Amino acid sequence: MKQPLSRRDFLKLSALSLGTLAFRPFPGFAPERDHAASRPVGLVRITVADTDVFIEPDAKSDIVRKYNRDQLVPILEEIRDPEAMVNAPLWYRVRDGFLFSMYTQRVEGRRLNPIEPWIHEEGTLGEITIPFTRAYLNNPLYGWQPVYRLYYESVHWITGVDEGPDGRPSWYQISDESDDNLKYYVPGNHVRLIPAKELTPISPDVPLEQKKVVVSLKDQLLTAYEAGEEVLHTLISSGIPGIGGPNGIPSATPTGRFNIRVKMPSKHMGDGRVTDDIEAYELPGVPWVSFFTETGVAFHGTYWHHNYGRRMSHGCINMTTAEAKWLYRWLSPATEFFEWEKRGYGSQVIVT
Repeated sequence: MKQPLSRRDFLKLSALSLGTLAFRPFPGFAPERDHAASRPVGLVRITVADTDVFIEPDAKSDIVRKYNRDQLVPILEEIRDPEAMVNAPLWYRVRDGFLFSMYTQRVEGRRLNPIEPWIHEEGTLGEITIPFTRAYLNNPLYGWQPVYRLYYESVHWITGVDEGPDGRPSWYQISDESDDNLKYYVPGNHVRLIPAKELTPISPDVPLEQKKVVVSLKDQLLTAYEAGEEVLHTLISSGIPGIGGPNGIPSATPTGRFNIRVKMPSKHMGDGRVTDDIEAYELPGVPWVSFFTETGVAFHGTYWHHNYGRRMSHGCINMTTAEAKWLYRWLSPATEFFEWEKRGYGSQVIVT
């Protein structure tokens, strides 16, 4: 299966693209700003081991400092040249300087949820609502062990409520779709259970041949058409040619005509290891996945970068979570709420 660009690959590519530039450390820099302009307008999570903060919204300017993985950074302003192309780089003004959005995820603060005392026997979908949380596995030999870090807007199959490592019956059990025997637990108030009405199929009665998705790799744009009318037009991030995909599969997104083959609301992507190493290439809970090739290329939501309009993946089409969710609901075949996987001949996909 083609997977999104790993965090390790992100770092390598960053080094290649910026290594030829002459950076001079500038310790102690404090950009001038007035008090009113310093109120946060949002919050981002850093998604790689470290990323640079610049003195100007320009990668050729001096580096002020670095932010580290999972650090939460208030943003004071979004900066994008209004006269530039639609896919111009997005920068954030932060208290220390300027941060390129590439290695960030927009998140909310500590948004907690009521804990349901009962979960449907077929499981229900849950979305992480805090920047990140730690999952734990109850090992019969060693007791409770930390495993994956689960991130904001990732989606998981919740299959029970039980006691967790703190002894309180307030933890949700997650069943990992990649392994029938793999179950781990997270604090229930870190998860929003998704109601069935939120996933109602969009336009399910429209004939199959009247739904079409067109992806332009040159422009990094996706357009969805229903009966010839445009219903979605957005930036995406496709595969980077030549970086080497998993299992020897080329990392460039293939061109041609395809049809949706499999839809999954939650998919564990990565190397398939059970680990607590936050640097490991493990992406549990990739949301709203719609596969359209035999080799596993898919549309899906993305919680590990914000760089739409530029190639970023190992072949898949990265989208914002909200837009991937809309597309998942709209594409044929339509899905039922409790379906972990839906197979069938679906909507046409054209990649040029």
